Amino acid sequence: MNKTYVAKKGDIKREWFIIDAKDKILGRVAAKVAVILRGKHKPIFSPHLDTGDGVVIINAAKIRVTGRKMSQKVYRRYSGYPGGLREVTLETLLAKKPATVMRLAVRRMLPGGPLGRQLLKKLKIYADDKHQQIAQNPVVLEFK
Repeated sequence: MNKTYVAKKGDIKREWFIIDAKDKILGRVAAKVAVILRGKHKPIFSPHLDTGDGVVIINAAKIRVTGRKMSQKVYRRYSGYPGGLREVTLETLLAKKPATVMRLAVRRMLPGGPLGRQLLKKLKIYADDKHQQIAQNPVVLEFK
């Protein structure tokens, strides 16, 4: 009878990856990043632990979307007060805060609760090609 392997904190080796989002589809990049942050690409994956790696995304302002999402996709937030519903299109949000668009896409693919918040701390997003994670020696990750 085989025993199920459960990762321990000492077994987890963290790496950092850098992803260039220039001319890449928003959802495809976010899905790949969510898998890396969660640690599902590793053989020691445990659903209740943070076994994932850190990710740096550069050129977040130059992402692409398919179809007519630029004008039709709407981000909503509600303050809880009457008349407190705020709506902004993807086009407007991408022009003002490109990192927020990418962060929301990744965050919504991660689990809710304390584990999801912990995973999101290992995500660094930059609108241009300059980043501050040089000390982590990020490995360039290429995908289609």
